[in-house]
Amino acid sequence: MNAMIEKSSAWFERYLVPPLSAIASNIYLQAIRDAFIIFTLPLIIAGSIFLIIANPPIPAFAQFLQAHPGIQNAILVPFNLSFGLMALFLAFGVAYSVAQYRRTEPVQPGVLAMVLFLVASMPVTNLNSLTLGTILPYLGGQGLLIAILIGILTSEVMRWFRSSRFTIRLPKSVPANVKRAFEALVPAVLLITAIWLLEWFVSSHTVTTTDSSGHRVTLQLTLPILLMKVFEPLVVVQDSYPAALLEIILMMLLWSVGIHGMNIVTAIAAPFWFSTLAANAAAGPAHAHGIVTEPFFHIFAHLGGSGATWPLVIYMLRSRSVQLRTVGKVALGPAIFNINEPVTFGVPMALNPLMMIPFVLVPVTIVTINYLAFSFGLVHVPMVMQPFTVPVGISGFVATGGDIRGSLLQFFDLAVSAVLYYPFFKAWERILIAREEAAARGESERATATKAVASVSSGAGRGALSR
Repeated sequence: MNAMIEKSSAWFERYLVPPLSAIASNIYLQAIRDAFIIFTLPLIIAGSIFLIIANPPIPAFAQFLQAHPGIQNAILVPFNLSFGLMALFLAFGVAYSVAQYRRTEPVQPGVLAMVLFLVASMPVTNLNSLTLGTILPYLGGQGLLIAILIGILTSEVMRWFRSSRFTIRLPKSVPANVKRAFEALVPAVLLITAIWLLEWFVSSHTVTTTDSSGHRVTLQLTLPILLMKVFEPLVVVQDSYPAALLEIILMMLLWSVGIHGMNIVTAIAAPFWFSTLAANAAAGPAHAHGIVTEPFFHIFAHLGGSGATWPLVIYMLRSRSVQLRTVGKVALGPAIFNINEPVTFGVPMALNPLMMIPFVLVPVTIVTINYLAFSFGLVHVPMVMQPFTVPVGISGFVATGGDIRGSLLQFFDLAVSAVLYYPFFKAWERILIAREEAAARGESERATATKAVASVSSGAGRGALSR
């Protein structure tokens, strides 16, 4: 068994680690991931708090707010201005992060990206005729794709101009801040002009669509609306069971070779997740229907951490293996807050062909169960964003907008995880116990040999003295 595991580990390191590592080290994916985590996640979580307050899980309070829509709308203002502006701040974040990875000045690309995103999001018309409510959806969830593209474009174009001869260079005696301002002038003018002309062309066309009440309306096109129309089939496909399955498998394969799978997949899928989540939040618990969102994975699949390893911690606390028992004690505290690096690298799960099987199988099974539960309406779909560190039980209730069945689903998932992990855990435990016993015997034999050598040396010494 040990020989087979060692051969499998060598195969994984040779053939599986390089391509997955290449994905993980892509600068643009890392920048998008960082931008979502640093610049938009706090806004989404903060806005979700006000969404819960406006749609409380307490029936009496909920009925009171429904009877007083003015109060409810006032409570929703912070939610609308946090969710509703996240694409604007994502444009800044992506440009800023790309510039940091390229080791160039990051603030100017970030600010310019925000301006370009606003130019791209506004129809070329009399801005006095526009209302905030009209454009807000395209500054939030529906504008994420164009925000990412503009962020990358802005940072790369400004980096190219700084290293080219097509820029304004001032003498060395000029203060550094003034030099940077003039270096950014040419790319800023060119980019604003290009985006404005493109938006002007797009705005000259209209599209017929359906509003929230089901009526057919005609909209003046903007770049965010156009991109959403182009990628609408992809958004629909992404909110499907095959997409969820593919994403969870990729996450766990990356984790299996020691790469943070959730971060990498988030960088690719986050625009679709957050667009669906924003639509769910706007629709409310009774009408939301999007399933595959960030909470679908972080709150309902990664119970105790990626791989749903909470039951493993309990098993390890009672294990006869010294290694597993030690890891269990270290992992217990972090597991409460869904942090499982001690389990991933202490068991280990990564690069361990035996434990990699349930490490992938358990999340796949849980995602399947959860998708069915949400699609059949057994539990409200996730609609509230929260930190992934919220403990199991509480997080399921909050994520579903106050549906206690969300918590029950999490506990059912844990039970399934415990059943699936058990045989693999026992097999790995037997291997470790055998290794520990062999190491103990070897240590005992070395100690006995050392004592024998010491005894012989001592006897020889006494004989020499007696002579």
